[in-house]
Amino acid sequence: MLLRGLFNQSNEIQFFRFSNLLSYISLGAIGISIILFSVLGLNYGIDFRGGTMFMVSTPEKIMVSNIRYTLSSSNLGDISISQATNPLETLSAGALLNSDNIFIIKVEKTEGINVETRVKSLLQNSVPNIKFLQIESVGSKVSSELVRNGMLAVFFAVASVLIYIWLRFEWQFALGAVLALIHDVILTIGIFSILRYEFNLSIVAALLTIIGYSLNDTVVVFDRVRENLRNFKSLPLLKVLNMSINNTFSRTIMTSVTTLLALGALYLLGGDVIRGFTFAMIWGVLVGTYSSIFVAAKILLMLDVKRNWDEKDSKAGTQF
Repeated sequence: MLLRGLFNQSNEIQFFRFSNLLSYISLGAIGISIILFSVLGLNYGIDFRGGTMFMVSTPEKIMVSNIRYTLSSSNLGDISISQATNPLETLSAGALLNSDNIFIIKVEKTEGINVETRVKSLLQNSVPNIKFLQIESVGSKVSSELVRNGMLAVFFAVASVLIYIWLRFEWQFALGAVLALIHDVILTIGIFSILRYEFNLSIVAALLTIIGYSLNDTVVVFDRVRENLRNFKSLPLLKVLNMSINNTFSRTIMTSVTTLLALGALYLLGGDVIRGFTFAMIWGVLVGTYSSIFVAAKILLMLDVKRNWDEKDSKAGTQF
């Protein structure tokens, strides 16, 4: 009953009341994100920098600082060490299902040094009974190709969205959807720049997923806009857009909340390995929901669209 009252469609929300202020906030956030990326850059993982990742386990309790001290005096490159948590240990009421302590060690590629041999030798001499569970190496050539392919994947995804929406609706809808997606991607890169979460291939996968999620919300709103443009030909475009967002608002919020509940559980209990990916998804759902309501619709209002959808337009994408 509470949710029904909260999302009662008879109580129309005026989404465009503060649209100009929100537009300035969005533009400011985009500008800040670009500046942060230019100044701070991203905390690239070994996928993009080249290096070696070690997953090790120790039967005895050991501190991350001890491993860092062991490796810091070895003339290696940048070293990142994190302890992987087992969520099952937290859920088992104190009964540890696996007593081993697992660490993830990432070492940047260093010219003239066999990183794998050096790290294994140092850890075996200083940490008793250490086990190497997994070792992965990425060369500099492969890492540069991964950077290029990741950027191309995001570019082609956005370009495909532009073409699809153009054919499905009109070019104004396509431009609004694509600018909303670019808004989401830039803000995600900005938050990763300031929080220094590791940016690796899984984050690129998260960006592509964010594009799909945000596009899904935007298409739902646009489809209702087109339907209302047919039914209310004399109604001003501003009121049509506001009515359409209100019609789909409960669906948008409920979808976002249920998605965030699942992602929140993954973020808290999924461990360090997928924490960056999960954070990117949580942030993407939030900004994607915002952009589908306040960015895409605002751009559509600025560009204007044709009012009579019953007539065929030879220049419009709807002929397909």
